[in-house]
Amino acid sequence: MSWLAEFDTRLEELDAAHLTRTRRVVVPETGARLTVNGRSMLAFCSNDYLGLANHPALKAAVHEAVDRYGVGAGSSPMVSGFSAANAALEDELAGFVQLPRALYFYAGYATNASIVPALVGPGDAIFSDALNHACLIDGARLSKASIHRFDHADLAALDRQLAASPATRKLLISDAVFSMDGDVADIAALHALAQAHDALLLLDDAHGFGLLGPQGRGALAAAGLTGAQASPRVLYMATLGKALGVAGAFVAGPDRLVEWLLQKTRSYTYATAAPALLAESLRAALRVVGSGEGDERRAHLAALIARLRRGLAPGSEAGIDAAGWRLMPSSTAIQPLVIGSNADALRVMAGLQEAGLWVPAIRPPTVPAGTARLRIALSAAHSAADVDTLARTLQVLARGAAGP
Repeated sequence: MSWLAEFDTRLEELDAAHLTRTRRVVVPETGARLTVNGRSMLAFCSNDYLGLANHPALKAAVHEAVDRYGVGAGSSPMVSGFSAANAALEDELAGFVQLPRALYFYAGYATNASIVPALVGPGDAIFSDALNHACLIDGARLSKASIHRFDHADLAALDRQLAASPATRKLLISDAVFSMDGDVADIAALHALAQAHDALLLLDDAHGFGLLGPQGRGALAAAGLTGAQASPRVLYMATLGKALGVAGAFVAGPDRLVEWLLQKTRSYTYATAAPALLAESLRAALRVVGSGEGDERRAHLAALIARLRRGLAPGSEAGIDAAGWRLMPSSTAIQPLVIGSNADALRVMAGLQEAGLWVPAIRPPTVPAGTARLRIALSAAHSAADVDTLARTLQVLARGAAGP
């Protein structure tokens, strides 16, 4: 029998373990509502943290760009795909994050999966936080460097690993805001270790750019390592499809390092460039993020985060804590509610759906076994009433799960 027949059994095993995933057809509405498989729902799962995906300024920029540039880029940026819009965006990104130079990519996953192998290879050493995003993990594997994984945020263990490594080239990779836990890395301490052990630090700030630091300049700016304090041993990566509401990613840092990535990163050289219409919408998004309106949206989001945490605080009779659920200690827009088993997380998700709320369950291998959760994502597009509705519904479901 052909080995291809095994896929039927493998799919059945996924289903039995409650690990089958399903796509849903989504149409945006107003605010934080989405039409999901034909049904209007209040969504708490989008990474559009500032609610910019439908912002009038971004849409107007796209319409203008279509008239000037058309729709597609046509080729790699190394051939004829590097438009004037893309060039302007790179300059503005570098200025916004206060680093010498930036390189704009078409997608975040492809960026990390490709820049890591461009930086290190066989005989080199990578030091990776255990909770890093899959794109960093895949980039490390593709590099064929020696990979040293340290327990999440265990900087003492990282220090020992760095000290014990005989490698000349050491690359330390870490999320800045961890996508499933919502906590923020100790960037100053990571940088200090990189300095002490002659390592290069690569930070993925997918979930902090646009939100953290002065004017939303990101987690690196919040750590005081930009502008005059920018470090020659830090590369800063961030995505543009989350707080900025569009698509793509960029890497910023010292001119020579960025030039090396331009020359050696395969996902940059061998992929069609991002269309100019996206670059123009991102330029508009940057203007909003850095403006007073951006400050207002961040302040509103911060108030919603605090409101949700109050609404889900433990201690209520037969509430969240009685059900054995755990709201993780996050101060960011990512508010994970750990349920436990895959089946239980799916049941809570179904209960929310019945109430018109869409909060997908996150299960292994995205999170460790036994920690299936609801990854509640808040946005400036939500209202206080939206957050209250979610908190009340979760408390009702928790009382039901806790039993008599």
